[in-house]
Amino acid sequence: MAVPKRKVSKARRDKRRASNSKMTAPNMVKCPNCGEYNLDHRVCKACGHYDGKEIISKEEKAS
Repeated sequence: MAVPKRKVSKARRDKRRASNSKMTAPNMVKCPNCGEYNLDHRVCKACGHYDGKEIISKEEKAS
């Protein structure tokens, strides 16, 4: 069975663990058409627009 020959220093141990803290939340932007927040470079789920063009036609719900 493999056993470490020397104690792993705190600096070396913490450098290995630091890679998990680099994750960030995805960038959210406002849709210029409806103002809803959505992921960057994606079609808006609320109105179906992307880059000023209607990609998916969304029907208005009659209440």
